[in-house]
Amino acid sequence: MIERVVAACDGAAKGNPGPAAWAFVVADSAGAPQRWQAGPLGHSTNNIGELTALEQLLTATDPTVPLEVRLDSTYTRDAVTKWLANWKRNGWKNAGGKPVANRELIQRIDALLQGRDVTFVYVPAHQVDGDPLNAIADKAASDAARLQQASGGTAPDLPVPDPVSGSASRSRRPAAGSAGAAAKAAGGVAKAAGTAKPAGAGGRSRTLAARYPGTCPCGRSYAKGEQITRVGSGWGHPGCTAAEA
Repeated sequence: MIERVVAACDGAAKGNPGPAAWAFVVADSAGAPQRWQAGPLGHSTNNIGELTALEQLLTATDPTVPLEVRLDSTYTRDAVTKWLANWKRNGWKNAGGKPVANRELIQRIDALLQGRDVTFVYVPAHQVDGDPLNAIADKAASDAARLQQASGGTAPDLPVPDPVSGSASRSRRPAAGSAGAAAKAAGGVAKAAGTAKPAGAGGRSRTLAARYPGTCPCGRSYAKGEQITRVGSGWGHPGCTAAEA
C-alpha cells in the first residue's frame, strides 16, 4: 500500500501576461521522481499557470492516496488554504468586495480537494540547495511556456533544471534570522506591520508590506502582506533587486 505521494507543481509566464504554461512532477513516498507532465496555456498569467498546475496535478493523482504538494507560489498555497473558505462564505467576493480573480479555476481545484488528504509545502524557488522536484517542475513549465508545446514522461527523461549560481540563490534568500526567513522556513507568510521600513546600513532599498497580491518582474508571485521593494520599474521580492540592477 502506498503511504503517500510526493509531488511538485509550477507555472510560468514569459512576460506575465505572456506565453504561459503549467507543469507537475510526481514522485514516490521517498521523493524519487516517477513521472512528469507539462502543457501550454497560450497568452496568460503566471498565477493562472500556477493554479492550472495544481488542478492538473490533482486530476492526475489518486484521490484515495495522501498527497504532499510542494510549490513555490504563495498565491496558490494561500488561495486554497487561507482565503478559499472566506471567499465561499462571501459569495466569491474578496476582502475588498470585488469578484475573486480566477474564480472558476479555483472552484475546480476546490472540488478536486474535497475528501482528499492533501498537504501543501512551500519551497523557495531557484536555490542552489533547493527542492529538486520544484526545480524539475519549474524547468518543465518554463520550457512549455517558451515552446508552447505539451510534454511529459517518466524518470529516465526528466527535464534537467538550469544551473543556479550561488550568488543568484543568495540574492533570493531572505536574510538569516529575519521574520521573513523564519516564516518561509515554516511554510508561512511573514505578517508585516503595513509600514515601510527604512533602508539598512548596507544601502538596501526600503521594503513595505504588499497591500495586494502581485507578481515580481522575476515572474514569481508575492502575497498580500509580504515584504516587497522596488524592482526595476515595478515592485517585487527584495532579493530580486540585484538581478534587475
